[in-house]
This record gives sequence, C-alpha cells and structure tokens, in this order.
Amino acid sequence: MRYSILKSLFLRTITKSYRFKAFVRVYPHTSLNIHKSAKVILQKGNLSINRSWQKHNLCTAMFEMAENSQIIVHGSFDIYSGAYVSITQGATLVLGSGYINNRLNLSCFERIEIGFDVQISENVTIRDSDDHLISPYNNKMTKPVKVGNQVWIGMNVTILKGVTIGNGAVIAAGSLVNKDVPENALVAGVPAKVVKENIQWK
Repeated sequence: MRYSILKSLFLRTITKSYRFKAFVRVYPHTSLNIHKSAKVILQKGNLSINRSWQKHNLCTAMFEMAENSQIIVHGSFDIYSGAYVSITQGATLVLGSGYINNRLNLSCFERIEIGFDVQISENVTIRDSDDHLISPYNNKMTKPVKVGNQVWIGMNVTILKGVTIGNGAVIAAGSLVNKDVPENALVAGVPAKVVKENIQWK
C-alpha cells in the first residue's frame, strides 16, 4: 500500500483539537496497521511518527493500533525513525511532551503513560506485559507503566511492567528497570538500583 493511502487511513482515526491546531505527522517509510475503531486524541501540540533524527535517515517504522485502542497526546511528541509501536486491543498510550530517539520498541497491552519534557535515547524497550503467565506463581501478566515528567532514559534501557519512574529521574544506559524509581534519582544496572539521590539534570 502506498504511503499516501496509509497516511489517509491513519488520519481518519484522529480526533483533532482545532483550537490548538494539533496535528499528526507521519513520515515516509512508516508501515501502519490501524483498526477503524482505534483513536488518536490530540489535546494540544502534535505527534510525529518516524521523524528522521539525521538527514536522509531511511529506517522503516511499524505502528500498530488494534481494536478500540487509543493514543492520547497532551503536548508535542516526536517518535524518531525505526520505531516499533504496538497498542493492543483496548489499550491506551498516553504521551505528554518530549521525544524518543531511534529504534524504540514499545508494546502496550493495558496502559503506558509518558509524562512531559521526557527524553528517551536509542534502542529503548518499554513493555507493560510479560505476554505469558508463570505457574505456580499466579503472576499478573500485565501491569501499567508510568514515566514521570522530565525523565531522561539512556540508551539500551528496558522498562518492564508495573514500573513507575518518578519525576526528574535518570535511567543510566543499559539498565533493566523492573521496580519503581524514586523522583530525582539516578538508577543503573541489571536490575536497576539507585546510585544517586536528589539529582538534577539539564
């Protein structure tokens, strides 16, 4: 299917806020699979998908929204090239403002929320589900993920289900985050642990 056709199919799902001149921009080399019942709700600002970080970047992105899924965009948010984003049936992805660098891998089964002024580096994975149950532990397969405001997430980080990352936190490159991160804390390691507290970053 040609890019222009894919783009028109995607734009049909959008609830626009004309008061704030909100818009979605889908860049070339984006594969879209959007169910007709899926919605993109723009509160203010805009959403860019597969934007090129460097000139002439030709990485392909895959963007999937299943039945009754939704994206809620509160500010201006850029998802750069090479991303894989999957929002499953009935799930919600909430975006505040900021950007995610190249090759994001995001799978949303229930709810993933990303705050305002968030900067996420390359090759980051965010998942709110294990996809499988482990017996006899009766673990809950899916739990929401929340990333607070002004959070910096380094390269090659993995964020797993049920995690809340506090405002102003920094996640060091290569970390595996499987527990909550306090506000204004620097965490690092596999699994990630607090290495500094009361930090500020610019």
